[in-house]
Amino acid sequence: MARVEAAHRSVALPEPEGPRASVVRRGPADGTRGAHRRRAFLGDHTTSGLAWKIPGRAGDSPILGAGLYVDGDIGAAGSTGRGGSNLYNLSSFLIVEEMRRGAHPKDAAMTALKRVVRNTIEKRLLNGRGQPNFGLNFYVLNAKGEYAGVAMYESTYAVCTEHGAQTLKTDALFEGSATD
Repeated sequence: MARVEAAHRSVALPEPEGPRASVVRRGPADGTRGAHRRRAFLGDHTTSGLAWKIPGRAGDSPILGAGLYVDGDIGAAGSTGRGGSNLYNLSSFLIVEEMRRGAHPKDAAMTALKRVVRNTIEKRLLNGRGQPNFGLNFYVLNAKGEYAGVAMYESTYAVCTEHGAQTLKTDALFEGSATD
């Protein structure tokens, strides 16, 4: 009962002790991952809303392991971009599982992007170079406070640490843009 009640009111987490980070990207689909020394992770993920709604489709945001996945012992991963690719690949879950095996957030996210590329075989989803013609970005944070922003194509993301907020370039799998 307490858990249900907590969901309906603001809950304040204790102030962090030591290193912490939060990763966020604001755009059509917003997401936040956060952690502090006590390993209290949070994750939220919203959809781009009714403007981009496909009738009959739930989207990746509400599907555990697709658009967002959080494990309090390991870390959190979320994404923006083509949600269908997350649904087919359970990308956020894969990233957290890769971190469980010891991968750095960047390497874990690159593994997920490479899986998406391998599984993108429909011609309508490929550009003239045979690469996905859509964007997909991952924002990842582990229990050690390490983080990464990784994207199919170059992009930016914001991170906030004990040193303040900053905008960083993602590590991109491919150069150029999705439509090249």
